[in-house]
Amino acid sequence: MKTDKVNADIPVTADSKPRHVAIIMDGNNRWAKKKRLLGVSGHKAGVDAVRAVVETCVEEGIETLTLFAFSSENWRRPAEEVSALMKLFLIALQREVKKLHKNNIRLIIIGDRSKFNDTLQEHMQKAEELTANNTRLNLVIAANYGGHWDITQATQKVAAMVESGEIKASDINDDLIQKNMCLGDLAMPDLCIRTAGEQRISNFMLWQFAYTELYFSEVYWPDFKHEEMRKALTAYSARQRRFGQTDDQINKA
Repeated sequence: MKTDKVNADIPVTADSKPRHVAIIMDGNNRWAKKKRLLGVSGHKAGVDAVRAVVETCVEEGIETLTLFAFSSENWRRPAEEVSALMKLFLIALQREVKKLHKNNIRLIIIGDRSKFNDTLQEHMQKAEELTANNTRLNLVIAANYGGHWDITQATQKVAAMVESGEIKASDINDDLIQKNMCLGDLAMPDLCIRTAGEQRISNFMLWQFAYTELYFSEVYWPDFKHEEMRKALTAYSARQRRFGQTDDQINKA
């Protein structure tokens, strides 16, 4: 699949905007290597890209933005890089949460928190509590998250409901599983963006991406700012989403 190349000046109409955008933020290390910097420099620079993308989503009226910050597989990276990422995550929580709250942005963190230290878990909880009633944008951070884990934890919850007699096995359906997935109460992702030229979803939101449009950018994440985000939204506006139907059925609707 080739990367979308579009005119960023084409306006994104209200009817063609995604409600929920998910982003796999890739290329921090390669960005740093290209500039002959330490790998952590790329992750630090990536924070500016997060700010830019959040600003663009707010301006465009996007309801939910989900960022894949740290996967369940990322623990396999060098220990010094993982340690630096954890410190950066904590610093970001300490510095940015009040700004998010001031701008009416709700922070939601999904993933298995059990591997994070107590201090980080405490700041995650406080950040979510502080912003819980905000309505301008749902900013979701996926940390120690994996699509397999998400499906597993949802099925465990449903199995417990059957075991307790709350429901019968015959009551299990897609809607019930969906409600027990992370973000089960929010709209499914309409658009998934991956930066840095890689064309895979890397165990991210496997259940939720059933009908998600995919957009691959060659740009490294630290350089993915306002203009690049608008290019992705414009590309999405040109797509025709069928959900299993034919062109004729869509055109008649």
